Amino acid sequence: MLTLGIDLASKPENTAACVIRWENGLAHVTRVVCDLSDDAILEFLQGVDKVGIDVPLGWPTEFVHAISKHHNLGPWPRIDRRRLRYRETDLFIHDKTGSWPLSVSTDRIGVTAMRAAALLGLVGEPVDRSGVGKIVEVYPAAALRIWAFNPDGYKGKKHQETRSSLVQTFLQRTDGWLRVHEKWRTACIDGDNEFDALIAALVARATAIGLVEPISPNYASRARTEGWIALPLAGSLDKLASNT
Repeated sequence: MLTLGIDLASKPENTAACVIRWENGLAHVTRVVCDLSDDAILEFLQGVDKVGIDVPLGWPTEFVHAISKHHNLGPWPRIDRRRLRYRETDLFIHDKTGSWPLSVSTDRIGVTAMRAAALLGLVGEPVDRSGVGKIVEVYPAAALRIWAFNPDGYKGKKHQETRSSLVQTFLQRTDGWLRVHEKWRTACIDGDNEFDALIAALVARATAIGLVEPISPNYASRARTEGWIALPLAGSLDKLASNT
């Protein structure tokens, strides 16, 4: 099995990808690259089995309805603004981890989500935003928290020391089955985008073998339209390579 992790940015700069090959009880990181164009991403998508992409795949249902009414000169709905800001999956992630994902409707991540929507429209088949099929939405910081790592403060050039400690701790813990060449280790320390892409590829694997939180039937319809973040099960990290 090949899994691909993509840390998507609003433009090619800072868009990173990581490919992991799973076989014989081991996971081999085969590529870590950054600054990817849409064409490069589409090429990556062709040769892998499961893709974890760090970007919202849809918008909150209530937000979409509110904007539609407003655009058509109708009244703005009287509704809790939290339902306009956050999707059902965001509320679920907060409940499980205590952290809020960025709001796709009110934060700058919305620009990146637009790129994702346009990009995934080119894959040749409809994308099930709930994660069924080839592509699944992921949130690396939440996955790290579930796997008992502290993801606070590792983003950006100013926090390389914190990121270096996190990356090295992560790789030490997974050393029994995760094979990472020194140049890929360096890439993950040098850039949080590359490290997030690595985590995204691991969560893609967790999704493929059923080691993520199930989606409640009550949320299934919303998940297909709003998107759904795959959250690994607690204790699942060291089980990822066991089914190869």
